Amino acid sequence: MAESGLIIVDKPGEWTSHDVVAKMRRVAGTRRVGHAGTLDPMATGVLVVGVEKATRLLGHLALTEKVYEATIRLGVSTNTDDAEGETTATAPASEVTAAEIHKGIAALTGEIMQVPPQVSAIKVNGQRAYKKARAGEEVALAARPVTVHAFEVLGIHTHDDVVDVDAVVTCSSGTYIRALARDLGAALGVGGHLTRLRRTRVGPYDLSLARTVEQLVEECVILPIGEAVTAAFPRRNVTAEEARVIGHGGRLPSLGLGTGPIGVFGPDGGLLALVEEHGPVAKPLAVFVG
Repeated sequence: MAESGLIIVDKPGEWTSHDVVAKMRRVAGTRRVGHAGTLDPMATGVLVVGVEKATRLLGHLALTEKVYEATIRLGVSTNTDDAEGETTATAPASEVTAAEIHKGIAALTGEIMQVPPQVSAIKVNGQRAYKKARAGEEVALAARPVTVHAFEVLGIHTHDDVVDVDAVVTCSSGTYIRALARDLGAALGVGGHLTRLRRTRVGPYDLSLARTVEQLVEECVILPIGEAVTAAFPRRNVTAEEARVIGHGGRLPSLGLGTGPIGVFGPDGGLLALVEEHGPVAKPLAVFVG
């Protein structure tokens, strides 16, 4: 059996997240592989892949903060809000000023309501939105609350009638960077879409830990599950008796360690479970022993 843990992949462009999972199944020698937080084929960068028992961490890791490097092109709109789609409208953007761009970005920073792209994996009446959109259906997606913690402009470049804005975005789970590009362009009256996206961090896992697919074929580097949990969540060490209780799915007293998942480790240092505190008790989210 393969070691339980995380593989931090530097996803190449043109690969789907499922392509990466399929490759990692062969590399790790197990079918029990999944990923946290889908990256579009156009995007590159950090994709967190779970192996064996670590697949049970993925839903919790997907909810953590993410950082992206992006290039937004103002002056061109597409039906997917990124460079993979078809152009739907153009407008000269060369007169848009840096001050207007910064003002538009400021309005998209903080807690905002965001309408996901039509071509997205969100389910509408049981079917993925992108399938309906590609079949020519008009998909009405509701705005959702997301948090853009930081939206920093690195550079602004004008080429003929378009303007490219290089930026770094730190955001909550569920934030679509291509929707930010679309909404920035709409606010400026010229339209916009995403031409480049690279995810540089998911929670505590960044590009310094990531390996390319080629590197992983040469050497499958797996971050052990205990180290992965310690990096991402608060750690709680328990006694042998508490370890027995949690191993049977029991509850522990709360220690006031916060609202998110907490890693529980036994006397031997091994990972036992993820728990979440609710009032006076810590309830198991996932148990990794037994």
